[in-house]
Parts: sequence; C-alpha cells; structure tokens
Amino acid sequence: MTGARPSTVPALVFATSSGEILDYDGLSMAGSAAGRISAPAPNDLIELPPGSELFALPARLPIGIEPESGEPALLDTNPYQPGESIQAVAAFMAPAHTAILSAAYRTDDAGAPLLPLFAYTAVGWADGKFWAAGFRSDSDCRQDADQFNQRLLNQRTRKQLNCHKNNRLIQHLGKCCLTYGCPAARNYFLGRWEAPLPCSPSCNAACVGCISLQPSGCCPSTQDRIVFVPTEKEIAEVAVPHLEVAPRPVVSFGQGCEGEPLLQAGLIENSIRLIRSRTDRGTINLNTNGSLPDAVERLAQAGLDSIRISLNSAQPEHHRLYYRPKGFDLAAVCRSITAMKRHGRHVSLNYFILPGCTDDPAECAALSELIAEYRPDFIQLRNLNMDPEYYLRIIGHRGDVPPLGIRNWLGQLQGKFPDLKFGYYNPPLR
Repeated sequence: MTGARPSTVPALVFATSSGEILDYDGLSMAGSAAGRISAPAPNDLIELPPGSELFALPARLPIGIEPESGEPALLDTNPYQPGESIQAVAAFMAPAHTAILSAAYRTDDAGAPLLPLFAYTAVGWADGKFWAAGFRSDSDCRQDADQFNQRLLNQRTRKQLNCHKNNRLIQHLGKCCLTYGCPAARNYFLGRWEAPLPCSPSCNAACVGCISLQPSGCCPSTQDRIVFVPTEKEIAEVAVPHLEVAPRPVVSFGQGCEGEPLLQAGLIENSIRLIRSRTDRGTINLNTNGSLPDAVERLAQAGLDSIRISLNSAQPEHHRLYYRPKGFDLAAVCRSITAMKRHGRHVSLNYFILPGCTDDPAECAALSELIAEYRPDFIQLRNLNMDPEYYLRIIGHRGDVPPLGIRNWLGQLQGKFPDLKFGYYNPPLR
C-alpha cells in the first residue's frame, strides 16, 4: 500500500437512503479545507488503510468536482435513482494516519444532527478501491489492524481478568478492550508496547470534543468514563509487569476513558515512585491538558519520563473556546512544558489536525512562536475527532486567508525546527 497512487482520478462516492455506498464517475472526488473545496492532488491520496471505517453523513449532500470545468458541484439526488435522497460519505482513517482534506459536503441547516466524535476525511473510488486524502504519519505498527488476533485477544484478556478479579483497574481495562476495542487496552492484554493507566473520574475542562463525557442531547461520547480512583497498588499491578516484559514498553496515565489525570497528581506521584522502586525499565508517560504546572513539576521530580499535552490551537482564545477550562489557560499549559523541560524530560504536543484550520497562516504563526519559545520535542499529528463545521463555529474560525495546505504546513515546521520530531504515538524513550 505504501506509495500507491490511483491510475485515474477517483470518483465521488455517496450513500443511498438505505446506507449503500456507491461511486459516481460523473463527478470526481473533492475535499474540504475548512469549507474551501478542491480536488486532492494525486500525491495526497492513499489507499484507505485497513482498519478504517466509512461513514454516511446524515442531512449532508456530497460535493464533487466537475471533470470538465474543475469546479465544485453538488450532487443532490441519486444519479441511478433520480429523486432518491442521498448522503455524503467520509472516511475515519485507521490510527497512524493524518488527514490532508476533510470530506466535502453541504449541510442541511434545518435538520442536520451533530456528527459523532470521529474524524471525517475525504474519500473517493478508483481502481476498485477507496482512496483517502491523507498520509501515514507514523511507521509504528502498534495499532495496525493486522496486529490484532481477536481470538487470542479474547483468551488473554479473560485469563487476566480471572487472575485479577480484585483489581478494579484491570477489570476496567477489560471492558475497554472487549467492549470498546480500545487499542491501548488491547495491547496491554497482549503484553506489548503502550499500556493505559486511567485514574481520574473528574476533569477541570469541558472540552467540546470530549470523547468520554458529553451533555445530554449532544452527540454521544464514544466510551464510558472511569467511575473510581484506583489505588497505587492497582496501578502498579498493571504497570510493573508490563514495563518488565513488553517490547518497547510505555505506560500512560491519561486516557480517553477518564477526565484530567493531573487532578490525581498525588496518586500519580506515589504510583511513579512505587513503579520505579520495582523496575527502571520502560517509559512512564502522562497524557494531559497540561493545566496544573505545579503538579507537573512534582511529577517530573518523581520520575515521570514524558508528557503529552493535548492542544487544539496555539492561539489563546481558540484554546479557551474549545477546552472551556476551569481555572487555567494556555499560559499555564506552556508553564507545564517549561516544568518538564527544566528536568530534561520529553514533551510531546498532541496537536489536533483539521485541514484548513490547523494550516491557517495565523494558527501556523502562533504554533511556530510556541515551539520557538518552549521547545517541545515531538508533535503528534492527531486528527480532530468532532463535527468539523461545529468546531469551526465554536472557535470562531474566519478563514479569510487561504490555508497553507497540510503538507506545506508540515514542511514549513520541519524546515524551521529541524530537531522537532513528528509522528502519531507516544515514543518509547528507554
């Protein structure tokens, strides 16, 4: 699949009223960059990665490109059954892939529901295959679809659950694995790579795109949030064996099934000390909103190896409008970066990618200033998982200036900051 390109321009795809996905070669595939419609460049297309999903988008009509004029055109009915209603289609790409263009569509403002909390990448059809507007942003195979044997996974998970009936954290991870298919939980039960250590039922933000807690009547969260605080012993019982035997081992506080782990900083600090009293192998990581720099300072002193700070924007107002923080701001987040760097620790930014917004010139300038001042080590190119139009409304995105393009944006950052690394996952450090 690596390096493959379609032999012809991919056709538009759409979904019928029954959910069947069809292609229509009367229009070619289009993509969107925060509402700016264009045809993807050939080198911006990859075969839809294994493990990806296709979504029909309710009350949204697909937009394609007229082959002769090159102009965007709306498809408002099934070309094979005129008068039949249709829906736009988007791809939710497998992990380790980053979008270059979002799906192109027009929304029915009167009755369109919010889209669920996934990313919506442009997709088309050519050569008997689906093609997505994106690229592989990390070569690590840790969450690739072909790495999971469900039968083996079921056996090992149930064995662990039976052996640790009194460990609430392991029981919780079993649900994450078997019910939600959490890749980190699956890898924990398979004894490899990165394992999760959720610990915080509460949060100090109300992120618009929170995947574990949404208000009633909004789009549903994708998984249940943990409802208890595990003990240091329960945490160590997960972390220590994993760090001792797993290849390229990482254990991470801060997961999609919890709130903000820094609210349990005391527990995490004691857990790190307990873990390190038993093993010095592997990487102890924290995924966080970076809201409490004093707590981060304590964790760095305790032996936290790395931190991944989630960031939707390097512009303070856009950050505030998305995170809806309680008692912190972007300046506090930046002080958390400083605290880790002061102790020589590794800092990643979990930077949410939305084509047309991430690569907006003003946003790129703000991110460049942040990188130049605070010197993070790594940027994780994670797709923004929420309704794109809703997100743009929330942050008040104007889009007066054409975006740079995701590839150009990435190339500019790589040129300005040659020591900065890019990828998708938390890197193992030892």
